[in-house]
Amino acid sequence: MALSIGPVEIKDPVILAPMSGVTDMPFRRLVKRYGAGLVVSEMIASEAMIRATERSQKMSTNCAEEFPMSVQLAGCEASKMAEAAKLNEDRGAAIIDINMGCPVKKVVNGHAGSALMRDLDHAGELIHATVNAVSLPVTLKMRLGWDDSSFNAPELAKIAEQAGVKMIAVHGRTRCQMYRGHANWKKVGIVKQAVDLPVIVNGDINEFDDVTQALTDSGADGVMIGRGCYGKPWLIGQVMEFLRSGERKASPGLPEQMETVLEHYEDMLHHYGVEGGVRIARKHLGWYTKGLHSSADFRNEINRMDDPSEVKSALREFYLPLCEQMAA
Repeated sequence: MALSIGPVEIKDPVILAPMSGVTDMPFRRLVKRYGAGLVVSEMIASEAMIRATERSQKMSTNCAEEFPMSVQLAGCEASKMAEAAKLNEDRGAAIIDINMGCPVKKVVNGHAGSALMRDLDHAGELIHATVNAVSLPVTLKMRLGWDDSSFNAPELAKIAEQAGVKMIAVHGRTRCQMYRGHANWKKVGIVKQAVDLPVIVNGDINEFDDVTQALTDSGADGVMIGRGCYGKPWLIGQVMEFLRSGERKASPGLPEQMETVLEHYEDMLHHYGVEGGVRIARKHLGWYTKGLHSSADFRNEINRMDDPSEVKSALREFYLPLCEQMAA
Protein backbone atom coordinates (compact mmCIF):
# COMPACT_ATOMS: atom_id res chain seq x y z
CA MET A 1 0.00 0.00 0.00
CA ALA A 2 2.87 2.34 -0.86
CA LEU A 3 2.25 5.99 -1.63
CA SER A 4 4.22 8.27 -3.92
CA ILE A 5 4.30 12.01 -3.20
CA GLY A 6 6.27 13.21 -6.17
CA PRO A 7 9.69 11.58 -5.78
CA VAL A 8 9.09 10.82 -2.09
CA GLU A 9 8.04 7.21 -1.57
CA ILE A 10 6.01 6.36 1.55
CA LYS A 11 5.93 2.61 2.14
CA ASP A 12 3.02 2.74 4.56
CA PRO A 13 0.53 5.58 3.99
CA VAL A 14 -0.07 6.39 7.66
CA ILE A 15 0.71 10.04 8.37
CA LEU A 16 1.02 12.03 11.58
CA ALA A 17 -1.26 15.05 11.20
CA PRO A 18 0.10 18.54 11.82
CA MET A 19 -1.19 19.80 15.19
CA SER A 20 -0.28 23.18 16.64
CA GLY A 21 1.38 22.85 20.01
CA VAL A 22 1.64 19.06 19.64
CA THR A 23 3.68 17.89 16.64
CA ASP A 24 6.89 19.59 17.68
CA MET A 25 10.27 17.95 17.14
CA PRO A 26 10.26 15.90 20.39
CA PHE A 27 6.87 14.39 19.58
CA ARG A 28 7.60 13.86 15.88
CA ARG A 29 10.88 12.16 16.70
CA LEU A 30 9.13 9.80 19.11
CA VAL A 31 6.37 8.96 16.64
CA LYS A 32 8.97 8.36 13.95
CA ARG A 33 10.84 5.96 16.19
CA TYR A 34 7.71 3.92 16.78
CA GLY A 35 7.07 4.00 13.04
CA ALA A 36 5.40 6.55 10.76
CA GLY A 37 5.12 6.82 7.01
CA LEU A 38 5.36 10.59 7.20
CA VAL A 39 5.42 13.21 9.95
CA VAL A 40 4.22 16.79 9.47
CA SER A 41 5.36 19.81 11.45
CA GLU A 42 3.15 22.13 13.40
CA MET A 43 1.52 24.80 11.28
CA ILE A 44 3.99 27.64 10.73
CA ALA A 45 2.86 31.13 9.75
CA SER A 46 4.70 32.00 6.53
CA GLU A 47 5.35 35.57 7.66
CA ALA A 48 6.91 34.36 10.92
CA MET A 49 9.07 31.95 8.97
CA ILE A 50 10.37 34.75 6.78
CA ARG A 51 11.20 36.81 9.87
CA ALA A 52 13.00 33.65 11.05
CA THR A 53 11.80 33.95 14.62
CA GLU A 54 13.37 31.49 17.02
CA ARG A 55 10.03 29.79 17.61
CA SER A 56 9.25 29.27 13.92
CA GLN A 57 12.72 27.84 13.36
CA LYS A 58 12.21 25.40 16.23
CA MET A 59 8.86 24.39 14.74
CA SER A 60 10.37 23.56 11.36
CA THR A 61 13.73 22.14 12.41
CA ASN A 62 14.45 18.96 10.50
CA CYS A 63 16.68 16.06 11.41
CA ALA A 64 17.78 12.81 9.77
CA GLU A 65 15.66 10.75 12.17
CA GLU A 66 12.49 12.37 10.81
CA PHE A 67 13.10 11.98 7.09
CA PRO A 68 10.88 12.32 5.20
CA MET A 69 9.38 15.27 7.03
CA SER A 70 6.77 17.69 5.74
CA VAL A 71 6.71 21.33 6.83
CA GLN A 72 3.24 22.86 6.95
CA LEU A 73 2.86 26.54 6.09
CA ALA A 74 -0.10 28.85 6.55
CA GLY A 75 -0.61 32.31 5.14
CA CYS A 76 -2.75 34.58 3.03
CA GLU A 77 -0.16 36.27 0.77
CA ALA A 78 1.16 34.35 -2.22
CA SER A 79 4.60 35.99 -2.21
CA LYS A 80 5.18 35.24 1.46
CA MET A 81 3.99 31.65 1.12
CA ALA A 82 6.43 31.21 -1.77
CA GLU A 83 9.32 32.74 0.16
CA ALA A 84 8.63 30.66 3.27
CA ALA A 85 8.43 27.49 1.17
CA LYS A 86 11.80 28.24 -0.39
CA LEU A 87 13.36 28.86 3.03
CA ASN A 88 12.17 25.47 4.23
CA GLU A 89 13.42 23.79 1.10
CA ASP A 90 16.84 25.26 1.86
CA ARG A 91 16.56 24.00 5.47
CA GLY A 92 16.08 20.42 4.30
CA ALA A 93 12.35 19.77 4.27
CA ALA A 94 11.26 16.86 2.05
CA ILE A 95 7.73 18.16 1.40
CA ILE A 96 5.90 21.49 1.76
CA ASP A 97 2.30 21.27 2.97
CA ILE A 98 -0.19 24.13 2.59
CA ASN A 99 -2.70 24.62 5.40
CA MET A 100 -6.21 25.40 4.20
CA GLY A 101 -7.93 23.49 6.98
CA CYS A 102 -7.13 25.12 10.33
CA PRO A 103 -10.44 26.27 11.87
CA VAL A 104 -9.00 28.34 14.74
CA LYS A 105 -10.43 31.86 14.92
CA LYS A 106 -7.03 33.60 15.12
CA VAL A 107 -5.92 31.91 11.89
CA VAL A 108 -9.24 32.36 10.10
CA ASN A 109 -9.46 36.02 11.06
CA GLY A 110 -6.09 36.47 9.37
CA HIS A 111 -7.67 35.10 6.16
CA ALA A 112 -5.55 31.94 6.34
CA GLY A 113 -6.29 28.28 7.09
CA SER A 114 -9.85 27.22 6.32
CA ALA A 115 -10.86 30.83 5.57
CA LEU A 116 -9.26 30.30 2.15
CA MET A 117 -12.04 27.83 1.30
CA ARG A 118 -14.34 30.86 1.04
CA ASP A 119 -12.24 32.31 -1.81
CA LEU A 120 -11.03 29.60 -4.16
CA ASP A 121 -9.47 32.07 -6.60
CA HIS A 122 -7.26 33.42 -3.84
CA ALA A 123 -6.56 29.88 -2.62
CA GLY A 124 -5.47 28.95 -6.13
CA GLU A 125 -3.05 31.89 -6.26
CA LEU A 126 -1.39 30.75 -3.03
CA ILE A 127 -1.13 27.18 -4.26
CA HIS A 128 0.39 28.19 -7.61
CA ALA A 129 2.91 30.50 -5.94
CA THR A 130 4.02 27.82 -3.47
CA VAL A 131 4.34 25.07 -6.08
CA ASN A 132 6.30 27.32 -8.43
CA ALA A 133 8.69 28.46 -5.67
CA VAL A 134 10.20 25.04 -4.88
CA SER A 135 11.39 21.87 -6.52
CA LEU A 136 9.96 19.82 -3.63
CA PRO A 137 6.56 18.14 -3.82
CA VAL A 138 3.80 20.33 -2.40
CA THR A 139 0.74 18.89 -0.65
CA LEU A 140 -2.49 20.45 0.59
CA LYS A 141 -4.53 19.90 3.74
CA MET A 142 -8.11 21.15 3.82
CA ARG A 143 -11.60 20.62 5.19
CA LEU A 144 -14.82 19.78 3.36
CA GLY A 145 -15.72 23.45 3.06
CA TRP A 146 -16.59 26.47 5.18
CA ASP A 147 -20.01 25.23 6.31
CA ASP A 148 -22.68 22.71 5.36
CA SER A 149 -23.91 24.91 2.50
CA SER A 150 -20.48 25.22 0.87
CA PHE A 151 -19.07 21.76 0.22
CA ASN A 152 -16.40 22.91 -2.22
CA ALA A 153 -13.54 20.56 -1.31
CA PRO A 154 -13.79 18.72 -4.67
CA GLU A 155 -13.44 22.03 -6.53
CA LEU A 156 -10.44 23.11 -4.46
CA ALA A 157 -8.89 19.66 -4.99
CA LYS A 158 -9.15 20.10 -8.77
CA ILE A 159 -7.53 23.54 -8.55
CA ALA A 160 -4.71 22.06 -6.49
CA GLU A 161 -4.22 19.19 -8.92
CA GLN A 162 -4.01 21.55 -11.89
CA ALA A 163 -1.48 23.68 -10.01
CA GLY A 164 0.85 20.73 -9.47
CA VAL A 165 0.03 19.63 -5.91
CA LYS A 166 1.08 16.01 -5.37
CA MET A 167 -1.24 14.89 -2.54
CA ILE A 168 -4.32 16.13 -0.71
CA ALA A 169 -5.41 15.41 2.87
CA VAL A 170 -9.03 16.08 3.78
CA HIS A 171 -10.43 16.44 7.28
CA GLY A 172 -14.00 15.23 7.07
CA ARG A 173 -15.61 18.27 8.69
CA THR A 174 -16.42 21.82 7.64
CA ARG A 175 -14.73 24.75 9.30
CA CYS A 176 -17.91 25.73 11.14
CA GLN A 177 -18.15 22.26 12.67
CA MET A 178 -14.76 22.82 14.30
CA TYR A 179 -14.34 19.41 16.02
CA ARG A 180 -18.01 18.80 16.79
CA GLY A 181 -19.97 15.84 15.52
CA HIS A 182 -18.18 13.14 13.57
CA ALA A 183 -15.96 13.36 10.51
CA ASN A 184 -17.82 12.53 7.29
CA TRP A 185 -15.48 10.06 5.60
CA LYS A 186 -17.94 9.42 2.75
CA LYS A 187 -17.70 13.06 1.67
CA VAL A 188 -13.92 12.69 1.60
CA GLY A 189 -14.65 9.96 -0.95
CA ILE A 190 -16.27 12.54 -3.23
CA VAL A 191 -13.01 14.50 -3.18
CA LYS A 192 -11.12 11.30 -3.99
CA GLN A 193 -13.33 10.72 -7.03
CA ALA A 194 -12.78 14.29 -8.28
CA VAL A 195 -8.99 14.00 -8.79
CA ASP A 196 -6.31 11.55 -9.84
CA LEU A 197 -4.03 12.56 -6.97
CA PRO A 198 -3.50 10.52 -3.81
CA VAL A 199 -6.10 11.58 -1.25
CA ILE A 200 -5.65 11.00 2.48
CA VAL A 201 -8.58 10.77 4.90
CA ASN A 202 -8.34 12.59 8.24
CA GLY A 203 -10.58 13.09 11.25
CA ASP A 204 -11.74 10.84 14.14
CA ILE A 205 -9.30 8.03 13.37
CA ASN A 206 -8.53 6.76 16.85
CA GLU A 207 -8.40 2.97 16.65
CA PHE A 208 -8.13 0.05 14.23
CA ASP A 209 -11.84 -0.12 13.36
CA ASP A 210 -11.80 3.60 12.53
CA VAL A 211 -8.98 2.98 10.05
CA THR A 212 -10.93 0.25 8.28
CA GLN A 213 -14.15 2.26 8.16
CA ALA A 214 -12.49 5.52 7.07
CA LEU A 215 -10.71 3.81 4.18
CA THR A 216 -13.87 1.92 3.18
CA ASP A 217 -16.09 5.01 3.28
CA SER A 218 -13.64 7.31 1.50
CA GLY A 219 -11.71 5.03 -0.84
CA ALA A 220 -8.71 7.10 0.23
CA ASP A 221 -5.09 6.15 -0.38
CA GLY A 222 -4.11 6.40 3.26
CA VAL A 223 -4.95 7.82 6.66
CA MET A 224 -3.78 10.84 8.61
CA ILE A 225 -4.05 10.57 12.38
CA GLY A 226 -4.09 13.56 14.69
CA ARG A 227 -5.81 13.65 18.07
CA GLY A 228 -5.86 9.84 18.20
CA CYS A 229 -2.10 10.06 18.86
CA TYR A 230 -2.47 12.16 22.01
CA GLY A 231 -0.55 10.21 24.62
CA LYS A 232 -0.04 7.37 22.14
CA PRO A 233 3.00 8.04 19.94
CA TRP A 234 3.02 4.32 19.14
CA LEU A 235 -0.45 4.39 17.49
CA ILE A 236 0.76 5.19 13.98
CA GLY A 237 3.21 2.28 14.09
CA GLN A 238 0.37 0.00 15.22
CA VAL A 239 -1.81 1.16 12.33
CA MET A 240 1.01 0.61 9.85
CA GLU A 241 1.34 -2.98 11.02
CA PHE A 242 -2.45 -3.40 10.91
CA LEU A 243 -2.59 -2.30 7.26
CA ARG A 244 0.33 -4.56 6.36
CA SER A 245 -0.74 -7.74 8.12
CA GLY A 246 -4.10 -7.25 9.78
CA GLU A 247 -2.46 -7.68 13.18
CA ARG A 248 -3.89 -5.52 15.97
CA LYS A 249 -0.64 -5.03 17.80
CA ALA A 250 -1.02 -4.28 21.50
CA SER A 251 0.17 -0.99 22.96
CA PRO A 252 3.48 -1.10 24.84
CA GLY A 253 3.33 -2.36 28.42
CA LEU A 254 3.37 0.14 31.28
CA PRO A 255 7.13 -0.22 31.95
CA GLU A 256 7.90 0.79 28.35
CA GLN A 257 5.28 3.53 28.49
CA MET A 258 6.93 4.95 31.62
CA GLU A 259 10.34 5.01 29.91
CA THR A 260 8.79 6.63 26.83
CA VAL A 261 7.16 9.35 28.94
CA LEU A 262 10.42 10.07 30.77
CA GLU A 263 12.37 10.19 27.49
CA HIS A 264 9.79 12.51 25.93
CA TYR A 265 9.91 14.75 29.00
CA GLU A 266 13.69 15.06 28.83
CA ASP A 267 13.53 15.83 25.12
CA MET A 268 11.01 18.63 25.70
CA LEU A 269 13.22 20.14 28.42
CA HIS A 270 16.17 20.08 26.02
CA HIS A 271 14.15 21.49 23.12
CA TYR A 272 12.34 24.32 24.93
CA GLY A 273 14.51 24.93 27.99
CA VAL A 274 13.41 24.15 31.54
CA GLU A 275 10.68 26.74 31.99
CA GLY A 276 9.05 26.22 28.60
CA GLY A 277 9.55 22.45 28.64
CA VAL A 278 7.90 21.99 32.03
CA ARG A 279 4.90 24.03 30.96
CA ILE A 280 4.45 22.47 27.50
CA ALA A 281 4.95 18.93 28.82
CA ARG A 282 1.96 19.12 31.17
CA LYS A 283 -0.63 18.43 28.49
CA HIS A 284 1.38 15.47 27.18
CA LEU A 285 1.70 13.99 30.68
CA GLY A 286 -2.05 14.35 31.05
CA TRP A 287 -2.66 12.49 27.79
CA TYR A 288 -0.18 9.71 28.64
CA THR A 289 -1.76 8.99 32.01
CA LYS A 290 -5.42 9.44 31.10
CA GLY A 291 -7.47 6.39 32.10
CA LEU A 292 -4.87 4.97 34.48
CA HIS A 293 -5.69 4.53 38.18
CA SER A 294 -5.64 7.83 40.14
CA SER A 295 -4.56 9.72 37.02
CA ALA A 296 -6.75 12.76 37.80
CA ASP A 297 -5.05 13.24 41.18
CA PHE A 298 -1.66 12.75 39.57
CA ARG A 299 -2.36 15.38 36.91
CA ASN A 300 -3.51 17.90 39.53
CA GLU A 301 -0.28 17.26 41.42
CA ILE A 302 2.19 17.65 38.56
CA ASN A 303 0.40 20.67 37.11
CA ARG A 304 1.54 22.56 40.23
CA MET A 305 5.18 21.47 39.90
CA ASP A 306 7.84 23.68 38.31
CA ASP A 307 10.92 21.60 39.18
CA PRO A 308 11.65 18.95 36.48
CA SER A 309 13.30 16.62 38.98
CA GLU A 310 10.14 16.64 41.11
CA VAL A 311 8.02 15.90 38.05
CA LYS A 312 10.23 12.96 37.04
CA SER A 313 10.13 11.56 40.58
CA ALA A 314 6.35 11.91 40.61
CA LEU A 315 6.14 10.10 37.26
CA ARG A 316 8.10 7.16 38.58
CA GLU A 317 6.07 7.07 41.80
CA PHE A 318 2.90 7.02 39.71
CA TYR A 319 3.92 4.36 37.19
CA LEU A 320 5.99 1.92 39.26
CA PRO A 321 3.14 0.62 41.47
CA LEU A 322 0.99 0.15 38.36
CA CYS A 323 3.84 -1.76 36.67
CA GLU A 324 4.21 -3.99 39.74
CA GLN A 325 0.49 -4.72 39.80
CA MET A 326 0.58 -5.78 36.17
CA ALA A 327 3.58 -8.02 36.80
CA ALA A 328 1.99 -9.70 39.84
